[in-house]
Parts: sequence; C-alpha cells; structure tokens
Amino acid sequence: MTEQDIADPAAPGTARAAAPVLAAAPWSGSGDGTRITAVRTFLCAPQGCPYVIVRVETNQPGLYGLGCASDPQRTTAIRAVVDDYVGPLLIGRDPADVEDLHRLLLNSGYWRGGSIGHNALAGVDVALWDIKGKSAGLPLFSLLGGRVRESAEAYTHVDGADAAQIAEAVLAAAEGGYRHVRVQVAVPGTDAYGTAPRNAEEAERRTLRAGSWDSLGYLRHVPPVLREVRERVGPGVELLHDVHERLTPSQARELVRAVQDADLFFLEDALAPEDAAHFAQLRAAGTVPLAVGELYADPQAYLPLLEQRVIDFARIRIPTLGGLTPTRKLVAACELFGVRTAPHGPGDVSPVGMAANLALDISSPAFGVQEAASFTEATREVFPGAPVPRAGKLFPSEAPGLGVDFDEAAARCHPAPAPLQHDRWALLRAADGSAHRP
Repeated sequence: MTEQDIADPAAPGTARAAAPVLAAAPWSGSGDGTRITAVRTFLCAPQGCPYVIVRVETNQPGLYGLGCASDPQRTTAIRAVVDDYVGPLLIGRDPADVEDLHRLLLNSGYWRGGSIGHNALAGVDVALWDIKGKSAGLPLFSLLGGRVRESAEAYTHVDGADAAQIAEAVLAAAEGGYRHVRVQVAVPGTDAYGTAPRNAEEAERRTLRAGSWDSLGYLRHVPPVLREVRERVGPGVELLHDVHERLTPSQARELVRAVQDADLFFLEDALAPEDAAHFAQLRAAGTVPLAVGELYADPQAYLPLLEQRVIDFARIRIPTLGGLTPTRKLVAACELFGVRTAPHGPGDVSPVGMAANLALDISSPAFGVQEAASFTEATREVFPGAPVPRAGKLFPSEAPGLGVDFDEAAARCHPAPAPLQHDRWALLRAADGSAHRP
C-alpha cells in the first residue's frame, strides 16, 4: 500500500463514479436512503503474504463494511477488477440488497466465474454483509440464524523431520488446548508441502523453486511416519494431513490404504479438482475421512461430491467462492447431505476473511473444524478485533457486523510484495523436470 492509495480519492485503490446507476432496481427509491458512495481497495502484508482488503463506504457517517478478496498469487489482478469494474457498479446503490447486488455483479462479467472474478466479488459481498450487521446492530452470526454453538474448534499446523519431532510438536499443541492438529512430514530429498526448510541451503532452493517433488518418495516415507506419530501421541488428539493435490488417483488410493492405522480426522486434498470424479474409488479404498475444496471456485463443483456421499469435509474458502452469499447456501447443502465444513483459514486468509468464516462456523450445524492461522502481532495491529484462538477454540465477537476493523495507518508499515515474490510459492517441478501441481 502507498500513501497515495489512502490519500488520493482518484488513485488506484478507490472506485468512485459519478455516472448514472446502471440496471437500477425498480425498488431503488425505497429503503432508508443509505447508499454506497465509494469502494476502496488496499494491499498490505503484515502476515508476510499479500492481502487485498475492500472497504465499501456509505453516505451514513461512520457506516462502512470490510471484505477480504485475498488470493496471494493474483493480488493486483483482483484489485483491478474491484477498482475498475465491480466497485464503480456499486456506487449509488442500496447496500442492503446483498442478494440482488451479488447476482448483478456476478452476471456483469458475462463470462462469469473463475477465482479472480470471484475473489473480487467476495471482497464487496462480505463488506455488504458487514454493513448489514452494523446497520442492524447485530453480530453477523445473528443474521445467519444465530448461534448453534459457543465456539468453533480450531486446528493448528505442525511439521517435522521425523515422528519423534512431530509427536513432540503435536503434544505441545494439545497442551495449549488444541484437540485437532494438522501434521506435515518432511521427506528427504523432495520438496514436501507444509514443512519448514531445515537449513539455509534448503531455504534458498525454495526461494528459487529449485527443488523437485518425488511422489514415490512421499508414498514410501509419509505413511509409516504418520502411523508412528499416532502411536506416540495416543488417541487423545485428532490428526489431520494435507496431501495438497500432489498425487495421481491411483497413488491417492494407495495412500488411503497405507494410512488407515494412523486414525486420521481427515485426509485433505488427496485428489486435485481435475480428478474429482475419482472420489468414489478413493472412498472405496478405505475408511479414512476425506476433505476437499479449498481450490474450488464454483460452489456447484461440490454438488456431485455431496450427492454421491464421497467426501466428509468441505474445505470452503469464502473469497474464492465469491463471498458469503453463495457460501452460506453451500454450507446449507452440506448440512442436508451430512457433510461437515472445515473452512480454509491459513495465513493468506486475512482476519476479515477469518471473521466471515467464524460467522458461518458459529451459526451452522454443519460445522466441523476451523483451520486457524496464528496471526502475527503486526497483523493484529492492522486488524483490530482479529479472531485469535484461545485454548484451541475461536470465539465470535459480539460487535455488530464482522467485529474486525482495519487500521490504514498501521497497514502502511507493511506493503505488499511485488508480483511474483509470493507467487513463486505455487511453482513446482516433479522429479523428471515436468511442471507439477503445488
């Protein structure tokens, strides 16, 4: 973020328009007179990864909403969609018409859908829900049906080079109150997902994306480590593992069979979205609970998986799905089909996005577990009210709307990295040199 982003209304990051309202709703003269006056975007990176924050302002003093449009690999593209297309279309409209505005903006692109367009749409959609909660004087979960639970169970991440190291980290997390822990395993000689570099040389290779991925090495090494971790920690803590879509369907079936005795809470992204038709075979390979969805940009992509009862957890990501408006309907469908939610919540989902997750977690009977990043002190300073786990649980704010604010002055101290600085994270090659899914 630059000083210009905040100070100059005509600068990039501020969507304003004096043009007539296009395709105005027939009821546009009704309501209490509240109208959208500006849509502003901000880039910042207090957590290290870039955030796209959207602020929708109104003609009512002090009434504004915040949304998260964060996709760390296509940050500036999403910002351009908000600034040049989505934002100007909102000026002069009633922010209360969330459903109508979501459908209007979704259709305005004609070739609708896709993660970039949906993230841009999500940024304004969540901000409109924030405004609605503030206007009503109610926390957002109250508008979504009210509480069905006191708090949301959260899971944290640990990794290590061997079972002993990982088990120690799991038990430390459990000591801190976490009943669910995601476990990632370093694999010698391969670029394993979700593990910290062991030394400076490995860190440099990762920076340059000069390592490679060996699926066979992973299949040989990881299952026995997961089984040993389970033996060391006992049955008192739930273990999760993320494959991160790096296996073929046949390899994924082999993994499911090999980790049966690890007693996992779920196995995440054993298949890529392109291979989703293989989930029935994966289900037949064993009884390990299956989770998928963080990569899905279309809520309807879940429907065959729900109808066929081949997944156990939906890993929803509100920004990529287009906001709260479509996601709350997907969550209702999950409830009807007996699938639980496990919303995506790593460090690249901002506290604004996490607050939107939490509103659904607290109000939906379908909720299972919430991924919860450990926000840095800098991130908590930029986002007052950021959801922070206590004893392994997330408790909702009682403040109206999302309950999270955005400190523009603090955000200036944490500019977003240039394009490709963070994007390189998704670059990966296989052992034979071919490009591989990250």
